Amino acid sequence: MLNNLYNMNMKKIFASLLLAACALSSQAADIRWHSADSLPLLGKAVDDAVTSMRYQRIPDSLLQTVRGGALAGLGRNSAGMSIRFASDSPLFSVKWHSPFKVLMNHQAPTGTRGLDLYTLMPDGRWTFVNSARPDVNNASTTASVITNMEPVMREYLLFLPLYDGVDSLYIGTAPDAVLRQPSGNLPSTDKPIVMYGTSLLQGGCASRAGMAHTNILERRLNREVVNLGFSGNGQLDLEIARVIAAVPDPGLIVLDFVPNVSDEQIDTLMIPFFEIIRSAHPDVPFLFIEDPFFSFLRFDKINRDKVNRKNAMMKERFEILAAKYDNLHYLANDNFSGNDHEQTVDGLHYTDLGFLRFADLLEPYIRRIALPVNDNSKK
Repeated sequence: MLNNLYNMNMKKIFASLLLAACALSSQAADIRWHSADSLPLLGKAVDDAVTSMRYQRIPDSLLQTVRGGALAGLGRNSAGMSIRFASDSPLFSVKWHSPFKVLMNHQAPTGTRGLDLYTLMPDGRWTFVNSARPDVNNASTTASVITNMEPVMREYLLFLPLYDGVDSLYIGTAPDAVLRQPSGNLPSTDKPIVMYGTSLLQGGCASRAGMAHTNILERRLNREVVNLGFSGNGQLDLEIARVIAAVPDPGLIVLDFVPNVSDEQIDTLMIPFFEIIRSAHPDVPFLFIEDPFFSFLRFDKINRDKVNRKNAMMKERFEILAAKYDNLHYLANDNFSGNDHEQTVDGLHYTDLGFLRFADLLEPYIRRIALPVNDNSKK
């Protein structure tokens, strides 16, 4: 009798597995896959010709040479990059490969390795559609993003992972749907905003890719934002200054490096770093940003004094530069993210709340110093 029950249970399990496999096979057959390689890529500072991977932020030549390979992995992270396309598909899936399989104890996998889909509304604003959640146990993921939409042509923006890379990327649509190049230049790729800095700039620790403040600003301003934030490594490497200097016709350069640098690096590298970029872009505005005053600094006197000292050192050198160069701007760390001290996940890195508040703070500064009044980003 026990053998009969065992056999019956095994048959039920096998039947269930067979049905699930058939369902997955049918679902896969109902999706048409499109390579993202031919679609416009926003947020890349360098030409594809100097990178072995399309979704890579710095040239191959720098991956191993900057401070002995300090940027070997970070330079291949896809933080701040996004894909533009248009489609009338009622559903979307995404499949991609993450080379590093990053998993951290203070950031959700949807932020480190996931993708976020947004669509352009009739008023020119971007709105969230849904996320593609990564398979944390494997480097390759196939994920459904949205189903059951009206099959009308829409413009889309797909944000890539913040703390991992992308080796390959495919967008899945209904079999009879159209997926094509976007019809307009929004976010505008004219005069991109180039931002350099630390883990905060890279997106640590947004819960999903679209919530990094650089990506929030890209949507709000409808202007391409290049994210050159390197976790723990915004250390004023002169090689990265040359990367920024080579960006064609930027509209604004934001330098937000203080959390990662030592007193000595501020003293010896800040001015040379700036002047490399300035020599290539003599009329472009710059915005220098202080190290935030995070909540734990109310209690940690040693680190509080360290932050205050480094900010003071940067301010002194900024004033030296401002006496020599025009169109330089400075943002002190007064009330960066509110007074309730609830903006971080670990005392140092922003949650989505912190990123939203930081974007709220930066947006009017950027509009005032870098965007003309009649710019389409005012939509």
